[in-house]
Amino acid sequence: MLASALLLVLGQPVYAQTTTTTPGTAADEQPKPDGERDARTLDTVVVTGIKGSLTSSMNLKRDAQGVVDGIAAEDIGKFPDTNLAEALQRISGVSIDRSNGEGSRVTVRGVGPDFNLVLLNGRQMPTATGGRAFEFSDLAAESISAVEVFKTSRAATPTGGIGATINIKTARPLDNPGLHANAGIKGIWDGSDDDLPGAYKGDSVTPDVSGIFSNTSADGRFGIALSANYQKRESGSASAFVASGNGWRPFIDTPQPNGEGAGSALPRPGQPGSENITNRPGPNDVYSMPQSLGYSINSVKRERVNSQLTFQWAPTDNLTTTLDYTYSQNKIEQLRNDMSVWLNFTPGTSSWTKGSGSSPTYYDERYNGNSDFANGASKTAVKRENKSVGLNVDWRVADNFKLNFDYHRSTAESSPDSPYGSSNTLGAAGFFRAGNTIDFSRDFPVLTLHLPAGMTAIDPAQMLVAGSVFRNDMHRAEIDQFQANGEFEFQNYSKLNFGVASTDYENRSAFTNVQLDTWGGATSVNDYPDSVWQLQHMGDFFNGASGSRDPKFTDSFFLFDFDQVRQLAEDAWVAAGKGSREDYRASFDYSGAAVPGSTANRTVGDSQVREESRSFYVQWSNTFEWKLPVNVAAGVRYERTKVKASALQPAPSGIDWLSENEFIIRYSGSEFRNLDGDYKYWLPSLDVSMDLTDNMKLRASYGESIGRPNWGSLNPALGVGGQARYDGGGGGAGNPGLKPLESRNFDLSYEWYYGESSYFSVGYFRKKIDNFIADQVSRQTPYPDLHTPAGGAYWNQAIAQGCAATDRPCIRNFILNTYNGQPGVVRTGVDANGIATGTITGQPGDPVLEFNITAPVNNRADTLDGWEFNLQHVFGDSGFGLAANYTIVNSGLTYNDGRLGTQFAMTGLSDSANLVAFYEKGPWQARAAYNWRDKFLTSLGDGKGANPIYVEAYGQLDMNVSYAVNDNLVLSLEGINITDETMRTHGRNTRQLYSYDQSGPRYMFGVRYKF
Repeated sequence: MLASALLLVLGQPVYAQTTTTTPGTAADEQPKPDGERDARTLDTVVVTGIKGSLTSSMNLKRDAQGVVDGIAAEDIGKFPDTNLAEALQRISGVSIDRSNGEGSRVTVRGVGPDFNLVLLNGRQMPTATGGRAFEFSDLAAESISAVEVFKTSRAATPTGGIGATINIKTARPLDNPGLHANAGIKGIWDGSDDDLPGAYKGDSVTPDVSGIFSNTSADGRFGIALSANYQKRESGSASAFVASGNGWRPFIDTPQPNGEGAGSALPRPGQPGSENITNRPGPNDVYSMPQSLGYSINSVKRERVNSQLTFQWAPTDNLTTTLDYTYSQNKIEQLRNDMSVWLNFTPGTSSWTKGSGSSPTYYDERYNGNSDFANGASKTAVKRENKSVGLNVDWRVADNFKLNFDYHRSTAESSPDSPYGSSNTLGAAGFFRAGNTIDFSRDFPVLTLHLPAGMTAIDPAQMLVAGSVFRNDMHRAEIDQFQANGEFEFQNYSKLNFGVASTDYENRSAFTNVQLDTWGGATSVNDYPDSVWQLQHMGDFFNGASGSRDPKFTDSFFLFDFDQVRQLAEDAWVAAGKGSREDYRASFDYSGAAVPGSTANRTVGDSQVREESRSFYVQWSNTFEWKLPVNVAAGVRYERTKVKASALQPAPSGIDWLSENEFIIRYSGSEFRNLDGDYKYWLPSLDVSMDLTDNMKLRASYGESIGRPNWGSLNPALGVGGQARYDGGGGGAGNPGLKPLESRNFDLSYEWYYGESSYFSVGYFRKKIDNFIADQVSRQTPYPDLHTPAGGAYWNQAIAQGCAATDRPCIRNFILNTYNGQPGVVRTGVDANGIATGTITGQPGDPVLEFNITAPVNNRADTLDGWEFNLQHVFGDSGFGLAANYTIVNSGLTYNDGRLGTQFAMTGLSDSANLVAFYEKGPWQARAAYNWRDKFLTSLGDGKGANPIYVEAYGQLDMNVSYAVNDNLVLSLEGINITDETMRTHGRNTRQLYSYDQSGPRYMFGVRYKF
């Protein structure tokens, strides 16, 4: 259809058309780098107020090439929302993920955050979160002038965004001639920590201070702008969870071809214990059992600093230069205390949901002896820092020819902000749990703890530290990018846009993990005064949650101070003669330095991936008169990317056979693993729009785009763990040779601009996505010098002397008794059954150990499509107005909850809706915004097995009111999540809980003065 329309257009006479654009729109090109100014759009249109902002956004959509939506600031220094992600969710098709109660990342048209490209003034920004998704909470909104969301791909648009390319634009002094300055201060009252205990509560009110200054010289040749923001936020939350790292283990009575889920954890009908099961899953039904259940209270303290300094100089009317520096820092500290129980997959009495994908609604375990009741404390502290310096030169060479050159170097780094590392946990426990019952029938799970006979309450005198994990994570990313763009306008007013770009992106991730799973009696209950264990009741922190006040809920637990108990543990370690203080501190020394005599289980990893991309594009556009005005743009982009990846990893040095089926992989030092990748693509695009009337427009677009694999998938590190079996081992690796996801995108939309600041639109979109990435298992011998005794010379001699090939105890006994003292054989004695004990080590000439290596591969293609509906209406001069949108997204990439095994499903896929009502008249402004997102799949695996995790449908109401005392002074009040909504995630069915989170509302009251 698009090709036919283009042929018809090309066959018609050409007429000159006069194009007018609104400043800040994208009428005919890609997102423009800093400083690029079009002589046709030099006149400044002052956009103020809610209505003005909506009008500017409407004009952006109307005048754009392709499908573009956006948000414009109401005035300089006043973006509509205080968080950019929360502002973007007002746009149709845009949904957000929330972290600590605020927007953090965006999903567009069902495509997840890692496959949406975010630009700052047309420049690609690095991320330091370990993925490609941009973290919007790091960036303050006060210096933002507009955000553009390009939903259709064009040759002129940088690659990387399958869902959308999002361009964040900051204020530029020459775009706003004259002196502009304002300053604001807000007090933030976060109701989310009101229920927390005193040690966890922050200040009642925290500050948010911002200011922006912009000025130009009298002749308009020189401009300077400075913006800055400081925000301190202290918040809290309470969570109930089945931890995703060791969550629900799937079972099925019928063995699967790959062995997954084989065997049954429940007695089969007729077996002892089956009479205690209600609604038992059928023989072919998948069902899951919980590995753990926990509850936690969390306190988060954040300090964010943002600033930007911009210089602009226009020595002539045809030349503008822009030099800017952007800086952001976000320090995030979290304290956490929790209570949890570990389960054994052995319920005595249970009841189950119906059908395949079942999980228990009632689950009871009792133990012969006492088990642990775990109480933990953790302290995490991370600092994220972003720096960007850029130079832009915009040159109008002639009236019909202009060039733009842009260079920037940007870095992003995430590092620990604590002497102990970035994430640190102490596990304490009392060994007085005789069993537990869990009621999963409600949204909030209810735990009943069973204590030993004669014990009526948990006892601080029986508490001690049982283990610890100290971890350091570091992520650093750097981008060096050069872009050169040009535009040539022909006599018939058609245009040719062209450009080249070079982008070097380096991403490094490193970690050190020091873990003591058990301290082996290094400390005792006598080392910890009872006073350090502070009795609390978990139900007090879940306001209004059904079940949190249930009399059956055993909500008593011990809260303790992390630093105090860590010091007590160190003192006890030294006093028990386990080692020196230096040796103990190895358990939280995250530098990676070896400490003699340390019993810490230390793992270290360091990977670096570098992408070198070179690209060029050409794009031709024109406006024709074919019965009706028709606008067309056709182009192609070429993209070539080379990937170089290197990883430092522990080096296996041998295989030790220690018992019947225990083959230990021995390590010595470290080694580098280097792998490469390479890909290139031609990406065509075509946009056609037709003005049906002065107020109606029809659009059609086709374009191809790519989304690069995540950094974790490109990490070349190969990990095979510490244990193998006689028939081989298992492990995982990244794959730098992965191809990007490739999407063929089609859009068709109708727009009706029927009144001042009012319009209606409906659009259909379809994406055919190739090269989906999924894990695949292959048999490999990655270490040619790693020999196993299984099948070796000693092994074969034992079989020749009469041992069965499957009788490993016989084979071990023969080797240890016959070849003791020979190379690789050390006999240490005999066990209670008279079987020899010792170590047998693989020797040169023995078989090389094989591994089942799981690695990501490009595997499958599928489609997604959907509809977007938009309505914006202003009720005349009444001051009232509304904006509403609804997005429907469909795809064949859905998860089958009743089936085990590898599945291909798209995360983030969901419908969404927004409703914004506002009033603006005289000195008053008021706005109420409701955002809703339907249930969506957020993960394909929970760490324990191939279980899906869904985020349940969620809606949130935000409001703000402001009053202009005069032309300079404005008072404001804002409320976020004012109805105190909770968020919940589940697995294969709604009763299979993963998390229940309650954060609370947030209010901001402020004053802003305009100079």
